[in-house]
Amino acid sequence: MELVSSIPVTVIFIAVFALLQIPITVAVGLRRVKTGIHFLDGGDQILLQRMRAHSNFTETVPMTLLAMAAAETAGAPPLLLWTGGSVLLAGRLLHYGTLVTSPFGNGRAVGMILTLTPLFVFPAYVLLAVAGLTL
Repeated sequence: MELVSSIPVTVIFIAVFALLQIPITVAVGLRRVKTGIHFLDGGDQILLQRMRAHSNFTETVPMTLLAMAAAETAGAPPLLLWTGGSVLLAGRLLHYGTLVTSPFGNGRAVGMILTLTPLFVFPAYVLLAVAGLTL
């Protein structure tokens, strides 16, 4: 089956990140069931870590994917899109892995840098394209 879309690279990353959202969300729910904590974190450090990892994913990924779609629509080269999407994926995996194993660590910081890079690059490309300053 051929993917017919005006934003084919972004659509692939949307699918990947949507699938990643499932285990991240389930991890929070499973901890809630295990602890009986229905709201907030109840002082449970593991639940708090999972909640923050889930929240941070949900706070950053959708906006980055929207910016990526805008960049692809504005004519961003495939290499930029694949690289930016891959950097976002690496950043989210690194951040999540670090945050759920320990609330501190270099992996968390590096993960955020990798996440924020495409969040900056994609909209910057769009603004440059609108100004007529891209190839």
